[in-house]
Amino acid sequence: MPHADTLDVLHHDDTRTRFTDVRYELHRNGIRIWSAEGEHAFTDVLMTQAYLQRESDK
Repeated sequence: MPHADTLDVLHHDDTRTRFTDVRYELHRNGIRIWSAEGEHAFTDVLMTQAYLQRESDK
């Protein structure tokens, strides 16, 4: 299950929902997200962007 420091969900009505420090699963009919606030499921997803900050090797 992928992890994201920041996850943006763009909905079909052009609204955005942002989550921080989450686990998520993409499905054919939407996305399911687990965050500190609980479990969320969206079916009106147009696009998602997930960001994961990594330590530099330098």
